[in-house]
Amino acid sequence: MIYGYGVDAVKRIPARFSLGMAILSLPLGLAFPQTPVHSLVKPADVEYLYPEQVTVPAGKPDKLVLHFRVAPGLHINSHTPKETFLIPTTFSIPEDSGVRLEDADYPPGGEFIEPFDPNEKLSVYTDEFAIDTHIVAGPGDHLVQAKLHYQACTNNTCFPPKTMTVPIDVVGK
Repeated sequence: MIYGYGVDAVKRIPARFSLGMAILSLPLGLAFPQTPVHSLVKPADVEYLYPEQVTVPAGKPDKLVLHFRVAPGLHINSHTPKETFLIPTTFSIPEDSGVRLEDADYPPGGEFIEPFDPNEKLSVYTDEFAIDTHIVAGPGDHLVQAKLHYQACTNNTCFPPKTMTVPIDVVGK
């Protein structure tokens, strides 16, 4: 008797059921071979981390620090690239947003040496970086669609420049 069934009952189990049970008893990797997963959504080159909402004194300059993360394996040119033909990273706020960007202090770029040209040293951002901004907001709630313009590169290739939206809810009190 097998698990409460007589031998005659076990003999009547269809062969494909037996095969299915045999496959399920294999280690997961052998039963269902792993295939690479290809997402249709490409991860962002640069991700805006925070803040999503800030409260500032209405009509008075205030400091706002914006945090970003560059995707692994990529770098973006700093705000002050060493060559004039390289695209600098810049931050802007639309004029009609109710918030004015008075100034932006960008971090210094890290030094990056091109693998194919060891004499070329670039000024880039990798990993996480922050931009210190000084803003003036009018009274009320302003859903600002700020912009970060940059060019992302790998060790071998640079992609076309991009402008990403940086959504910030600025409340002027």
